[in-house]
Amino acid sequence: MLYVGGKWVEEGEVAVHPEDRGYNFGDGIYEVVRIYKGKMYQWDAHLTRLFRSAREIKMELPWTADELSTLAQQLLEKNNITKDVDATLYLQVSRGISHRVHDIPEKTEPILMAFARPKARPLADMKKGMTAQLIEDIRWLRCDIKTLNLLGAVLVKQYAKDAGAQDSILHRNGIVTECSSANVFAVKNGVLYTHQADNMILHGITRQVVIDLAKENGIPVHEEAFTTDFLKQADEVFLTSTTAEIMPLVSVDGQPVGTGAVGPLSLKLQDLFEQHINESVLV
Repeated sequence: MLYVGGKWVEEGEVAVHPEDRGYNFGDGIYEVVRIYKGKMYQWDAHLTRLFRSAREIKMELPWTADELSTLAQQLLEKNNITKDVDATLYLQVSRGISHRVHDIPEKTEPILMAFARPKARPLADMKKGMTAQLIEDIRWLRCDIKTLNLLGAVLVKQYAKDAGAQDSILHRNGIVTECSSANVFAVKNGVLYTHQADNMILHGITRQVVIDLAKENGIPVHEEAFTTDFLKQADEVFLTSTTAEIMPLVSVDGQPVGTGAVGPLSLKLQDLFEQHINESVLV
């Protein structure tokens, strides 16, 4: 069951107005929240980012954080996301319906759409690692806003697949930014490196959890831009996202990363992340 524009509907009943600005322009925002054992993980952080994204695109959300939290719990209940189920919850807000003009209309009512679906964790891939291809970052310059404008991300993911890789690592003029739908970390001599949280990357929820866990456990972290040459010389590389968690990348451009196997720091961080999930679920 889905929630669309104030109503509970079945999937086959959903209809999008032809002048919905989310449909016409990608004029909207979204969040994907991980559900572990029936409980929302990092929900407050996702809400904070949702409201920030709304402010950045000059949209005022008519719902409070408490109202959205209640809706999220109802979604889990109506879709049988119980304490034994891993899942994802998707929230999307379009600016609303108006005549098709490029400037922002003075009066529109934001439309909220949300659903929850079971989704298994990628545990097998996390153990063996994945492959990546370096791709020029062709996206816009406000990657810090989680908007519906994802065609650039779609294309770079497809470019990587066409090259025989599972994901892309993006760069602008040789400076690594992130992946198609995830943040990226490089490991060199026991130190973590990841692009600083500016407009060139999405401020990932899992990215921040990993940074915090690393610092709490004595692992140095440098939030600073690095080059594709540095990436190619890294001992380990991994990406982070809500659904991929901590996903090692064992080859880039067809060449092995480090030994070509999942590295020790990636494994340690996976263990720390697992502990963090369990602690959150038990609350």
